[in-house]
Amino acid sequence: MTNSDIDAVMKALGEHFTVVKTPIVDLIQATTNDPFKVLVGTILSARTKDETTAGAVHRLFARISSPAELKTLSLEELSSLIYPVGFYNAKAKHLKELPEVLEREFGGKVPPEIDDLLKLPGVGRKTANLVRAVGFSLPAICVDVHVHRICNRWGYIKTKNPLESEMALRAKLPEHHWLNINSYVVAFGQNLCTPRNPKCDRCPIHQYCQRVGL
Repeated sequence: MTNSDIDAVMKALGEHFTVVKTPIVDLIQATTNDPFKVLVGTILSARTKDETTAGAVHRLFARISSPAELKTLSLEELSSLIYPVGFYNAKAKHLKELPEVLEREFGGKVPPEIDDLLKLPGVGRKTANLVRAVGFSLPAICVDVHVHRICNRWGYIKTKNPLESEMALRAKLPEHHWLNINSYVVAFGQNLCTPRNPKCDRCPIHQYCQRVGL
């Protein structure tokens, strides 16, 4: 797959995205339009299935809707509300620390810049890029396991880890696709281009994929 194919590929993936279950972080943005809730949902979603994350954010957002309200919850309450997301005790600790860091460093607001987001507890590059792209609609490329795996499966990039993939995509992928690549590819990876036994017979972009010739 080359850049001569990528516009057609992204168009097809965009059409697929509209008919499948929306990834949880995109759903939070669509329903709340709130970068703070996108940030919290993204932290909770790490290494956790969307169905589990959805339950956790529903319980948590029924109790809080701002950093100030989050600050009122005890660590034990946070752990109970977000259980059973992956690493829920560590994530509860990060959420407990979040309001103070936001207030001290950013006047209580979630910042849009990657370097600033990385200063927040529980935020790595994947989370920072996703919050910037989904929460603020600003150019960023969020590379999770789906994007790393699938872009290499396509033959669009050849990288060894998600950080290498992010840098390779920044250099190669046209910027007008940056905002959508994570959402489209995650939905594609969850529903069709699965790690094992991908559903190639139903794939809308099979003709562009390197795997076809393997």
